[in-house]
Amino acid sequence: MATAQAGTGRTITTSIPARLDRLPWSRWHWTIVIGLGTVWILDGLEVTVVGNIAGRLSEPGSGLPITSGQVTGIAAALYVAGACSGALFWGRLTDRYGRKKLFMITLAVYLAATALTALSFSTWWFFLFRFLTGFGIGGEYAAINSAIDELIPAYYRGRVDLVINGSFWIGAVGGSLLSIVALNTAVLPKDVGWRLTFALGVVLGLVILLVRRNVPESPRWLLIHGRDREAEEIVTSIEQKVEAEKGKPLAEPESALVIHQRASTSFREIARTVFSDYRRRAVLGFSLFVGQAFLYNAITFGFGAILTKFYDVPTGHTGYYFAVIAIGNFFGPLLLGKLFDTVGRRVMISSTYLLSGLLLFGTAWLFSRGSLSAGTLTACWCVVLFFASAGASSAYLTVSEIFPMETRAMSIAFFYALGTAAGGISGPLIFADLTETGVVGDTALAFQIGAGLMCAAGLVAAFLAVNAERRSLEDIAKPLSAAESPASAAPTTAGKRTRGSGAAPA
Repeated sequence: MATAQAGTGRTITTSIPARLDRLPWSRWHWTIVIGLGTVWILDGLEVTVVGNIAGRLSEPGSGLPITSGQVTGIAAALYVAGACSGALFWGRLTDRYGRKKLFMITLAVYLAATALTALSFSTWWFFLFRFLTGFGIGGEYAAINSAIDELIPAYYRGRVDLVINGSFWIGAVGGSLLSIVALNTAVLPKDVGWRLTFALGVVLGLVILLVRRNVPESPRWLLIHGRDREAEEIVTSIEQKVEAEKGKPLAEPESALVIHQRASTSFREIARTVFSDYRRRAVLGFSLFVGQAFLYNAITFGFGAILTKFYDVPTGHTGYYFAVIAIGNFFGPLLLGKLFDTVGRRVMISSTYLLSGLLLFGTAWLFSRGSLSAGTLTACWCVVLFFASAGASSAYLTVSEIFPMETRAMSIAFFYALGTAAGGISGPLIFADLTETGVVGDTALAFQIGAGLMCAAGLVAAFLAVNAERRSLEDIAKPLSAAESPASAAPTTAGKRTRGSGAAPA
């Protein structure tokens, strides 16, 4: 996997980051959104399908000797454990070897593991490949969020990042509706339907893999790693496409950056940067991830069991209810996303976390009083998750933009892994035990835990959130490789682009 770093050690002046940030929205940007963002649809499909088929897998004749609690508890925790370890493993490689190599490899890992999950013949096999599926998905989080933020202009970065991360719930809608068909024994046998749901995920993943081949490497990453000529070629090509589409020349970039190119960044430097130089931002990232992980794991991994246990909803019908809350989840980032770029990060992150937490407390109170039906509980969840989804998506946005370029993928991986391990591994295990008791008070307690942590994260954001809206990544967090003065920089073709030409020396 070694990458040539022929240009490392040089100091160059470049306006490539400014050139990317001043681009108007174009068809090219849509190819990035489709090529990179659609994988969250697969993640949503995975998580929702497993939650909905838990009851079917535990029935005699399913082909697996497994209980519903093992599916929503152990298998769910293993999936998240795989995602956490995968994020850390692949995140380090993403910062070292590039965004594109890793988001291709991690998708391939996901596809292979999902295909083998569909072939499960034993509980241990199912558990193993749920872990490996998560291992691939975890790498996707680090590689893709890094690439998205480095390719999308600063003016649009907040809303695009939120909508892409929120597209998880398009997959959740598909998974919910797919499970209705898959669990209908009049259509498919018990031991076949759930396998086909995983197989469909493989087919969709293959399509995404083909589209993703056209997504370029991050020019920002190339610059730092001594490959400025490649970065210049990519950015010039993008500018030519945008100018041809818009029919007019692009504005001149407003700033330049001096970079001392390097081959890699050590773990020690990454740790010192994140936990010493940016310790307040580290507290923010951890709080946001823990809050959203506990809230979501109180819902997605236990909602089907709650519907069947407390409201006698047939196993084959839980998908309808999942589809409703999934729609609410998607519309949150879609409708609120622009406000993160206009009203601002601090106000929107804190308010979405606090609102969703308070609404969840209200839902827990109504549930404990017996005031909710399956339909009204779903409606309450839909409102809670409208705000929570925007907040949760902003956690990924936050950690991907508030740390220096050289640490970006590893920062995303670390906070995702740490926060999700706290809420995503312990959450399913705790909530599965609470919901399986059949005691209303225990399930209400699960809701309250998620609500309390969500509110706590909202308060942290109110004090510590960074006003990153419409600012370049290099302005929010100066790259570790940034030189102090342009005076010592060597000329480079990765400099200011002149109209009608490739580039002029800086």
